[in-house]
Amino acid sequence: MDNDYLVSVMKQFEYYKLLGDKTFSQLSDESLFWQYNDDSNSIAIIVNHLWGNMLSRWTNFLTTDGEKEWRDRDAEFECLITSRQELLKKWEEGWNCLLNALNDLTPQDLNKEIFIRNQGHTITEAINRQLAHYPYHVGQIVFIGKMAANNNWSSLSIPKGNSKDYNAIKFSKPKEKVHFTDEFLGKKTE
Repeated sequence: MDNDYLVSVMKQFEYYKLLGDKTFSQLSDESLFWQYNDDSNSIAIIVNHLWGNMLSRWTNFLTTDGEKEWRDRDAEFECLITSRQELLKKWEEGWNCLLNALNDLTPQDLNKEIFIRNQGHTITEAINRQLAHYPYHVGQIVFIGKMAANNNWSSLSIPKGNSKDYNAIKFSKPKEKVHFTDEFLGKKTE
């Protein structure tokens, strides 16, 4: 069961990263920095926050508190990224830190205790905490991207009005045990 959990969370994190990747690919450089108003975040600001959080939470996460002394969370919400290249570099660096840390885990690690701001978490709890946090922000990225792309947006899931056709295809196939992200991540099922 524990190994199934680790495989599942890896696939889910990879899926949410893919949603961000597909959003970035549909946007102009200018759109990545657009803010609705001064109190809202641009995609670049959200990426900067995710990067800071991921590096803080997942660097040496088994041995050090997840809120690192070197993290400057408040600065994460300033417009510090200046180009698409910098945005993509931070995006990849954050996700690589997370995915590499998770990839090194074994099922026996899941009940170990780690700390985030001196609050104890099992590894499972820490993963679940971030599995709620990161998709929340990826959803913001997608929403902003969809607004910025306007009529040029290509759906990242089932396009409006296509649910019946999509379900007909799914129900025309035999039942099988697969992870819901496999078709999106291009992974073959066994």
